[in-house]
Amino acid sequence: MSDNNPFEERRSESGKPMVPATPRDVVHIRAGSFILVFAFAVAALGLIASAPVLTGIAIVVAVITVVDIVLAVRRQKNRNVGEAG
Repeated sequence: MSDNNPFEERRSESGKPMVPATPRDVVHIRAGSFILVFAFAVAALGLIASAPVLTGIAIVVAVITVVDIVLAVRRQKNRNVGEAG
């Protein structure tokens, strides 16, 4: 690949791919994805068990988690470094 390609993946000296991500944002995205799975499961169980309070809490947790993930992704894009910038 040529040096003029803006989409070329950057690599470290050892050959590992380098991404412009902070550990904090990676944790927010990965943990948020994990939480979303459980929030969906709890909401589904709340609907099956006719427990509207449980369903409502799960939906609120899911919305908060989605907002947190979106903010983490936006922080990465605002860094203006590498592919995410």
